[in-house]
Amino acid sequence: MNRPALIGDIGGTNARFALVVPGEVSPREIQTLPCADYPGVVDAARAYLEGVGASGDKAPKEACLAFACPVHGERVTMTNNHWDFTKTQAREALGLDLFKVVNDFMAQALGVPHVDEADLMTVQHGDDIGHATRLVIGPGTGLGVAGVFPARRAWIPLPTEGGHVSYAPTDAQELAIYERFHQRYGRVSVERVLCGQGLLDLYRILAEIEGHPAPAASPAEVTQAANRGDPLGRDTILRFLKILGDVAGDAALTMGARGGVYLCGGIVPRLIDWLPHSGFLNAFSAKGRMRPYNEAIAIHVVTAPWTGLLGAAEALHNEEVEP
Repeated sequence: MNRPALIGDIGGTNARFALVVPGEVSPREIQTLPCADYPGVVDAARAYLEGVGASGDKAPKEACLAFACPVHGERVTMTNNHWDFTKTQAREALGLDLFKVVNDFMAQALGVPHVDEADLMTVQHGDDIGHATRLVIGPGTGLGVAGVFPARRAWIPLPTEGGHVSYAPTDAQELAIYERFHQRYGRVSVERVLCGQGLLDLYRILAEIEGHPAPAASPAEVTQAANRGDPLGRDTILRFLKILGDVAGDAALTMGARGGVYLCGGIVPRLIDWLPHSGFLNAFSAKGRMRPYNEAIAIHVVTAPWTGLLGAAEALHNEEVEP
């Protein structure tokens, strides 16, 4: 098969498409299309292929698309946009011989081994253990948690729903934070705190606890306030990162992630400058008798913009990823 394959990383707002040459994972002809502009994935894919001159007799016969929603069934219904399709219908409409559909965070995990060193910022140097599980965790719209293991013949993805484990406060202020989250939402998962909406909720809760006004109306405005030197914004960012350290450290223990921890998603790369000033590293390792275990784990922030596309390219011919 000499034709390039179609790969994609599709969220609630945007669909990122690219082509990949057989035997490679580096995406080419990357384009981002607004999901709202197209009735469904087939229409968007066709528009992309026509735009890059890969339609008609040049159209790909293989594709792997990653979606920000559950994908284990025949029907795929997007959580945050109107796209709804069956895998068979999409495969036939696009004339594909091979069509793989994966979860977007599985694609993130499979993409991490292919990220260039230049796109990794090391937060903690650890032991160099190659044949071990890597933890991939990242707050964005939600909190993605996955693993990837280097087997003899292929990278094995370890998908989880780790973002939905219960949040455990670790000090008096976090107990007060937990109580207010609980009053608003009932059960409090770690994703409830460690996501974009959680950042904004945390900002408002800290304002309530400290008796301060909370003018920021979006997660971006919270970050902007912190960068301007606003004390409430600063406290929110630092607390958010400290809680992320707690959760990432627990997940590393659960997964046995001696191969390293990779922080990705839409939020952490924007907060890189705050990481050294936060309690992230201490919280990550503050696990009692297991402190030496976590202190020996390397931690990196993934700054690569197309990790999901790298993962879709890896998944395409990875025998551990079923169509």
